[in-house]
Amino acid sequence: MNFSNPTVVIFVVYILAMLGIGLYAYFSTKNLDDYILGGRSLGSFVTALSAGASDMSGWLLMGLPGAIYLTGLSESWIAIGLIIGAWLNWYLVAGRLRVHTEVQNNALTLPDYFTGRFDDQKKILRVTSALIILVFFAIYCASGMVAGARLFETLFHLPYSTALWLGAFATIGYVCIGGFLAISWTDTFQAGLMIFALLLLPIVTYMSLGIGMEEFTAVVESVRPHAFDFASNLSVVAILSAAAWGLGYFGQPHILVRFMAADSVKSIPAARRIGMTWMALCLAGAVGSGFIGIAYFQMHPELATAVSSNPETVFMELTKILFNPWVVGVILAAILSAIMSTLSCQLLVCSSALTEDLYKGFIRKNASQKELVWVGRGMVIAVAMLALALAQNPESKVLGLVAYAWAGFGAAFGPLIILSLFWKRMTLNGALVGMVVGALTVILWKNFFGYTGIYEIIPGFVFALISIVVVSLLGKAPNAAVTSRFEQADEIYAREMK
Repeated sequence: MNFSNPTVVIFVVYILAMLGIGLYAYFSTKNLDDYILGGRSLGSFVTALSAGASDMSGWLLMGLPGAIYLTGLSESWIAIGLIIGAWLNWYLVAGRLRVHTEVQNNALTLPDYFTGRFDDQKKILRVTSALIILVFFAIYCASGMVAGARLFETLFHLPYSTALWLGAFATIGYVCIGGFLAISWTDTFQAGLMIFALLLLPIVTYMSLGIGMEEFTAVVESVRPHAFDFASNLSVVAILSAAAWGLGYFGQPHILVRFMAADSVKSIPAARRIGMTWMALCLAGAVGSGFIGIAYFQMHPELATAVSSNPETVFMELTKILFNPWVVGVILAAILSAIMSTLSCQLLVCSSALTEDLYKGFIRKNASQKELVWVGRGMVIAVAMLALALAQNPESKVLGLVAYAWAGFGAAFGPLIILSLFWKRMTLNGALVGMVVGALTVILWKNFFGYTGIYEIIPGFVFALISIVVVSLLGKAPNAAVTSRFEQADEIYAREMK
């Protein structure tokens, strides 16, 4: 690695800055509440941008531009579905979850919330949900590791295994040190870098072509005849499967935890407006980068070797070609930002599940706050090692790994979260069965029915929703204490939103 290279210098400075923020957050972390949820102190701006940054991983700057480059605008159905799903998640879930988790004994994690919401004395919901989080987040974290390795591999010409460890170390460091506050503060900065890069690159790429819109259209269609067709060779099933990514938002623990950490439910509407504006602009930039890249590499085929080998590098290749090394460092740091912001939150959610829901819940019920914080740091490292093991295959595709984990969480937790916030008749058994049915359906559908072309989140979400309703109605109604807490949370939410 050449430390006289401006791009390398920018990267090193960026990584050191993130570690510095983690160290600063270390001194603001006094107990497990601070480490896991930042003491519920995030304002609208930080809530919005940290939620967006933790959502839009390396997939935003690698997977999506690569899919658009390879196919055309027909792949943008994913982006359309995500925008709709994210808005509904902010509107329907965010404020209510913030209130309900606080009413349910100040729940710090989703398993903790489920335990209180359904008066789960045997803690079966806590264990089951924690295990689901660990299984799917191991895969999700692996996707972040792969994306980081691809970045360092492409940029510094390192072996994949070396690049994998280097990318992982940068994230593990500040998560382990500073916890949730470090993640939230760095995510806010990283969100700014991401939107800067995503808006700048497609504009500069188009200007570098030196052609008008008619000629641009002709060039794109010469290599991708159906690139402008939103339904190019797509069946109704394919379109629905792409748009169904939006369903996943309701069950993503690393996004939902940002709602739980807001300083007040009154912060949510402003956070929604900020977050959705940021998201729409970022997705438009990602789609534009991949699409304009089609024309650029068609007009410069001598530069297309790396992109032809792996379309997911289109954003990186355009950046390296079109900008000077100092600007390249800043823009490619945005890719690292996207990767680190999502991976960091995923590692912390996994650590939270292991520490709060398993270690404290079953092994050391009377553990001190200091002990729990250090156990949490150890769990971050343990989960990271598992994700590194899963990411060892250099042929792994970022979008494929993300799609599987996204579907798993969306189906297992999505219907459960929605109904738990809106339907007081929902029962513990309904929650348990729905969670298990959603997770198992995704796994089985992916492995045995993938040939149908139906994205596994669709059957998983539908079957889980039906299971919850049917089992709840067939069982005994929740006791008075459970119903009373639900009504209390509803009243607080209605009062705060006036």
